[in-house]
Amino acid sequence: MYIKSIRMQGFRNYDDALLEFSPRTNIIYGHNAQGKTNILEAVYLFAQGRSHRAKTDRELIGFSGDHARLTLDFESSGREYRAQMRILRNGRKSIMINRVPILKLSRLMSYLNVVMFSPEDLDLVKGSPQARRRFTDSSVSQIYPSYMAALMEYNKVLNQKNSLLRSIRTAGEDATLDVWNESLAQNAAQIMTARAEFVEKINNAAQRIQSEISGEKLCVRYMPSIKTDQVSKETIYDYLYARKAREIEMGSSQYGIQRDDLAIYVNDNEARLFGSQGQQRTAALCMKIAQAEYIKDAKGEYPVLLLDDIMSELDINRRMYLSERIRDKQVLITSTDTDLIDRDTETKLFHIENGAVV
Repeated sequence: MYIKSIRMQGFRNYDDALLEFSPRTNIIYGHNAQGKTNILEAVYLFAQGRSHRAKTDRELIGFSGDHARLTLDFESSGREYRAQMRILRNGRKSIMINRVPILKLSRLMSYLNVVMFSPEDLDLVKGSPQARRRFTDSSVSQIYPSYMAALMEYNKVLNQKNSLLRSIRTAGEDATLDVWNESLAQNAAQIMTARAEFVEKINNAAQRIQSEISGEKLCVRYMPSIKTDQVSKETIYDYLYARKAREIEMGSSQYGIQRDDLAIYVNDNEARLFGSQGQQRTAALCMKIAQAEYIKDAKGEYPVLLLDDIMSELDINRRMYLSERIRDKQVLITSTDTDLIDRDTETKLFHIENGAVV
């Protein structure tokens, strides 16, 4: 899997720019605030359907236009694809792959696989549970489109349930609460099963990588909010039913996959609480590399790696290890200093200045 080119028109600070990539290392360099990360963001949109940093799609449109247009040419499993995206100022977005409209996000995510490494990812261990759930969901969704569909349906029903719980506090109990819980239980069973399988695979890979980098012991565990001996629609529904009074009292959902987390241990100590900054960063790096291996094992080819100014955040040992691991993969790297990155004959450099390749 590799990206051949991307064209950005009216996107962020790019009026019209075309970049043609090497199938190996691509270094996108320049001073800060010139538009380097915008290129990775444009690629990420085609893999995840959303920006990794913008709150709304409107933020992606340049100041001078009323829409943005992106075109991405890539190859996957020996087939060539052209993906096109149009983002309107009113918030609407249209996507086509080989001229076929993509109407569901879950379908889009099955085409192009990427793994993003950013400085924020180094806070994966010590950051919020939401960040760790996002790490899990973005990984599994790229392999199983039905997972994303179940997650979106779960969140839709959860909002309806929370609205009902708020009204129950004043209007009294409503029988439809059990209906919402039944729907949540059905989707939660699928999501929890997939999350548990993902964490098991990530743990095995990350343990090996951590040992190679530092010789330390790493362990990643899935920590579901709903604790049952067996994960099924029936057991999850029973769990929620038994705690219905508590949720009515609180006026919001207190249990469910929206409260899941990952527990990460280094040398048998919880890294979030007791790990040094170096241990936390190494564990996070190991989990991101393991994420790429998880996708490769499932899809048969390595995802495209997006490294957003990550090399400057790593010490020499971690930088050398990462450079060796990505040597034969397609990687798009942003940096202010090209000396931090190993290069070979297939490396391609792009100098970015004020939204243009110069």
